[in-house]
Amino acid sequence: MFLGQFERTIDDKGRLTIPAKYRSGLADGLVITRGLDRCLAIYPLSEWHALSGKVGSLPITDRHARAFRRLVFSAAHDDTPDDQGRVIIPPRLREYADLNGGVIVSGLSSYLEVWDPELWNAERGHVEGDGVHAEGWASLGI
Repeated sequence: MFLGQFERTIDDKGRLTIPAKYRSGLADGLVITRGLDRCLAIYPLSEWHALSGKVGSLPITDRHARAFRRLVFSAAHDDTPDDQGRVIIPPRLREYADLNGGVIVSGLSSYLEVWDPELWNAERGHVEGDGVHAEGWASLGI
């Protein structure tokens, strides 16, 4: 389970050092892809296979399903952390999420998100702000 958030830096070679707390869950490999809301999503292989199965079962005749497939799969990058816990974030993914230098790595239970700090702070403002209502979360069945 991935919990908490960490500040990290993407180096000049496009490498991100995965927080030590998360490394064991990603040691067998991972997939990095576009997330929703202009962040990146990092999935352990088991979660990636589950997501791939769900997305793969969507009808190709549905325009929204095709768009979601393109979002998730066309920029996906598989990797295995090196001995120092680093993974490569390809340029197209760094560009998509506006990642330059400092980043926020946030655990979301079964996967990670990687955010530009300014975008993360704006997103946190939406989640933690006065506009959040418990009634909206109740509609999710929580």
